Amino acid sequence: MFRWGILSSAKIAREQLIPAIAASQNGVVAAIASRDGGRAEEVARQYAIPLALGSYDELLSRDDIDGIYIPLPTAQHVEWTLKAIEAGKHVLCEKPIALNAGDIEPLIAARDAAGVTVAEAFMVQHHPQWAKTRALIAGGAIGTLRHVQAAFSYHNVDPSNMRNRPELGGGALPDIGVYPTVVTRLVTGAEPLEATARVVRDPAFGTDTYADCRLRFPDFDCSFYVATQMAARQSMVFHGSDGFIEIETPFNVGSYGHPVLRLEDQAHGRAEVFRFGKTDQYRLQVEAFVRRARGEDAPVFTLEDSVANQRVIDALYRAGESGGWESV
Repeated sequence: MFRWGILSSAKIAREQLIPAIAASQNGVVAAIASRDGGRAEEVARQYAIPLALGSYDELLSRDDIDGIYIPLPTAQHVEWTLKAIEAGKHVLCEKPIALNAGDIEPLIAARDAAGVTVAEAFMVQHHPQWAKTRALIAGGAIGTLRHVQAAFSYHNVDPSNMRNRPELGGGALPDIGVYPTVVTRLVTGAEPLEATARVVRDPAFGTDTYADCRLRFPDFDCSFYVATQMAARQSMVFHGSDGFIEIETPFNVGSYGHPVLRLEDQAHGRAEVFRFGKTDQYRLQVEAFVRRARGEDAPVFTLEDSVANQRVIDALYRAGESGGWESV
């Protein structure tokens, strides 16, 4: 079994990744580290993790750990991903792995030198609803794709929450704006050429709390909005010349609803609903990561994928300042 070390006791680690690894067929959580040793021991007891450590560096130095999962605040992702790589560990880092595309290049160089697997934790990549969407579009079920539309919002006004703290990498675009861009690129295999956005910041927090975004792809357009101070909502639509596909819960399957895909093929009078049951995209993610780390051809969100996606977010921020279109 692949031996995972968890770098911090963050909520997403406790609620999603630790249970996912425990349910996986090829990995176990062997250790957890926190700067608060007592907190590490508490989480270790709760999840039956054999080893609790009060130091991140101590976890990285252990020979009995194969890979590291990093759920630290975004502003610390590059630093600790690099340290884990240099310690010879495979690394799965929470999204976004960086706050600027240029910061990912040193990670690529370090990864190649160390010969380890490093991936950004986009669990959506592994949910079967996206493979189905990709197959339907490629098969002509909606004709020629013309427009992609998405929404992702939640309401969080807690000043202590990392999503509302710019020094920790908070903000709507880095936290959730990454999802519509990832999924559009994943499903279509295309890259955007230009981006524009209206970005609104909270005067007290300093973070962007709303962004209305547009992307120009070679053969279609994409528009989406993300918000951290609006009622919770998720939606995604792929609209073509002959029909459309609507994804009811595109990103946080479970917490926002059940995975349902609706196809309207108006050219052929076809309407279908696809349901995917209880699928743990986090478990599929960690299992694929382990297979990739062992040399198998398994899908992971590579650092090259991360650079391409972060360039979109960077362009949207620049457009928010310039008020015009920015090259991606």
